[in-house]
Amino acid sequence: MIRNPNENKVLWRLTAVLSLIASLVGVFNPGIYSKVVRTDLIPTVFGQDMMTIVASVIILLLTIRIKKEDSKKQIVILGILGYLFYAYGIYTIERVYNVLYYFYLAIFGLSFWSIVYGVASIRQEILQKVELPGLMRNISAGFSLFVALVFNALWITQLLPLIRTGEKIEFLYSIYILDLCFIMPAFVILGIMALRKAGLGLMLIPAMFILGFTLIFSLAVSEMVKPLYDLTINIWELGPSLILSILFLILAALHLQKLKLDLEEV
Repeated sequence: MIRNPNENKVLWRLTAVLSLIASLVGVFNPGIYSKVVRTDLIPTVFGQDMMTIVASVIILLLTIRIKKEDSKKQIVILGILGYLFYAYGIYTIERVYNVLYYFYLAIFGLSFWSIVYGVASIRQEILQKVELPGLMRNISAGFSLFVALVFNALWITQLLPLIRTGEKIEFLYSIYILDLCFIMPAFVILGIMALRKAGLGLMLIPAMFILGFTLIFSLAVSEMVKPLYDLTINIWELGPSLILSILFLILAALHLQKLKLDLEEV
């Protein structure tokens, strides 16, 4: 799929190694968050770091002996890089000024430019030969547009009272920035491209679903570990997180399974 996999692998592995180091330090030395993260958000940070450890290891494993024709592995990697962009975008924008902040900046930037370079490296010949059954295409495109509609409406509604009062919230404002400026527009663009049978849309929608799974599942993990911090699990937050993350994972797997790429002579 990608014309220069060796160059991309350097970026992928560097991003994965840095995120693995940062997340391991966060898990085994949670005290680095004590001065910069609100106490009730520590489980959220822990869940994200745990998810990041798994995500980083998956990238490193997938890059072992990866070849140009391993298109589906490359799509999975792009999706996980999207998660790292989001995860460390939160740490960067929320000003988590601890000893790892330079790592956060590096991972945030590297993951973004790794995605840009990876997408720019996709062979045009491949895009012209992508095929996906009509039903799967409509389901993936429809779900992408639905996700964008729901989260755009949710965040815009939450922003309205802040705009009216001029209140500046101290934590989690990064989610509005990342979702409204980057993630939801990507869901919309790729959803429309998929409906139009554009190869790039058909190839990258499962990457967005993988991003969605890793991100939402980290929230479920955060909820499940709350008792470790003497906090009560909120079933109304855990349930939807588990359901949505599983749905993302199922759709990503089905889409990749049915995605057909003619790699002969490419």
